Amino acid sequence: MEIEGRTALITGGAHRVGKAITLALAQAGANVVVNYHRSSAEAEQTVDQCRLHGVAAVAVRADVSDHEQVVAMVDAARDRFGRVDILVNNASLWKQTPFPMEDLTDWHSVTRILIDGPLYCANEAAPLMLERGEGAIVNIVDLSAWQPWRDRAAHSVGKAGLLALTRQLALELAPGIHVNAVAPGPVLPIPGSSRDANAKTARETLKKRWGAPDDVAEAVLFLVRASYITGEVIVVDGGQRLGP
Repeated sequence: MEIEGRTALITGGAHRVGKAITLALAQAGANVVVNYHRSSAEAEQTVDQCRLHGVAAVAVRADVSDHEQVVAMVDAARDRFGRVDILVNNASLWKQTPFPMEDLTDWHSVTRILIDGPLYCANEAAPLMLERGEGAIVNIVDLSAWQPWRDRAAHSVGKAGLLALTRQLALELAPGIHVNAVAPGPVLPIPGSSRDANAKTARETLKKRWGAPDDVAEAVLFLVRASYITGEVIVVDGGQRLGP
């Protein structure tokens, strides 16, 4: 599917990997809707950078785990651009959830963003795509979808659920809409991580180095354009899964 002239909605698109995806889509000629929850300043900065590429861009606040807010967000995108052609489900919440849990609040917060949020967004955006006969959805998972991470029960289960949702949506929305996932590995250090820990992570990849958010963005662009690929996942991890 061609990207130029289309409208893309990117959840969590204001900063980090989401920002790289947003800017890449704008550079490719898409008008962009930058979803954010708390990162208002970053969202407006990202919008300004997108406009430098000659496209239209708007920031829309919404908690994707809240169905009513998602409905309002997609309505705002439709009112502004008349369409949504590309959906990137990138929003996430990084919290520890060691098991067993005394308080389930963080479990619900994380899984609702990672599973319910993408479902809500796809449920609202897909009809707009089906009206035009085509569309692309890309979900951002990570390596925990296959290998769980200690003390990250909600995150690991959420990403695994999002990968399963990717395949389900590919089945349900074919043939007009193609749905895929990208699974980043070490492309951006966790805030506060030590230099030694980051160096160890680099050694664990086959490429012996960290990647970058732009590597993830390039995979997203490929999957948006590659309309004969659906229900698949591209791992962008420098070979970390095959490393020592």
